[in-house]
Amino acid sequence: MGRNWAGNIEFSSDRVVAPATVEELQDLVHRERKVKAQGTRHSFSSVADSDGVIVSMERFQSMEMLPGGRVRVGAGVTYGQLALFLHEKGWALHNLASLPHISVIGACATATHGSGVANGNLATSVESVTFVDGLGRIQTYVRSEVDEALDGAVVALGALGVVTGSVLQCEPTYEVAQNVYIDLPLNECLENFEEVGASAYSVSLFTTWARPVIDQVWVKRRLDREHADLLAELGAEPARRKLHPLAEMDPVNCTEQMGVRGPWHERLPHFKMEFTPSAGEELQSEFFLPPIQACRAIEALQGFANEITPALFVSEIRFVAEDGLWMSPAFAKGVVGIHFTWRKDWERVRRVLTKIEQTIERLGGVPHWGKLTTMAPQEYIGEYPMRRAFKQMVDGHDPEHKFRNAYLDSLFNAID
Repeated sequence: MGRNWAGNIEFSSDRVVAPATVEELQDLVHRERKVKAQGTRHSFSSVADSDGVIVSMERFQSMEMLPGGRVRVGAGVTYGQLALFLHEKGWALHNLASLPHISVIGACATATHGSGVANGNLATSVESVTFVDGLGRIQTYVRSEVDEALDGAVVALGALGVVTGSVLQCEPTYEVAQNVYIDLPLNECLENFEEVGASAYSVSLFTTWARPVIDQVWVKRRLDREHADLLAELGAEPARRKLHPLAEMDPVNCTEQMGVRGPWHERLPHFKMEFTPSAGEELQSEFFLPPIQACRAIEALQGFANEITPALFVSEIRFVAEDGLWMSPAFAKGVVGIHFTWRKDWERVRRVLTKIEQTIERLGGVPHWGKLTTMAPQEYIGEYPMRRAFKQMVDGHDPEHKFRNAYLDSLFNAID
């Protein structure tokens, strides 16, 4: 059986098919009982598992510029590939995740994000999505002022069907300069939390919870915009050398820092595109809360840091703008993502994760769709106001539940 990138998920099927055409994909959906598409296998949860046929979309590699600064991408394209294609043509995306090696379609389907109080998650750039549904039909949803269906079809967790491609909205290319600050006092950060998040185009806070400081603040400034120089005023020190989020590690694979200007796609990720990550010796969890609740969560977690730190490599705190995507954690409200990169020791992680999640649930937080949690869907699905509309949409496209797996069964069973 195959495994995901981190190696923590062993897939329930070894039947992997890579169709070359939409017609081949339709035939596959028609004849098989269970089908599930996979991208680059970077999810830590079982969202992309299947006991039927696993569909690799690696042969859908098309990229095409369209009028109005839009780009059509095939389901096998990664953000690294797309970024190079766009930059060469003078275009850019509004944001990127920390790692550029993930697939565009898979990232959008799970509401993957970068950072920035004014930056929506990666799925917010989607203008249309095309997929083969459970009846073998080719379906396309397009952004429309009179039809909200696309908002339900983008962050869809693979439940509607197998996506063959999407159209994304782009903008003219731009440059970014990245600086890192160290030892931001935690009390200053929390007292000025939203101002810190808004102090640059993209701001990421790294902490091990071992000290009452934010160990590193990664600040990415767009050179075509004004930004406040707030962090030094709050007591943070500019880093005097290039750093890795794990301070003891060699930063050679990290994107350039020290204020060196460069194109958007070489600064917005934390890691270089030419760096190919090996199999991940780590586990990941992430939880989303509105900013005020996020501050309360950070304060609460600091109270049992002695339990968190030994199981942890590092935590990253990021900001995500409000959107209108039905199953996005940022639906109708801006959120803060509190992320944990864990050491690969699930039993140890599970014990502390359960305690963290008690705080998260109490404050109305939700887990990332593609990362690890011990929370049952019943504990957080109520935070998604459009959950019933989403389930109704899914039932219309997959009446025989061809794209369901244990993960989705558990989710939909929790929707009343």
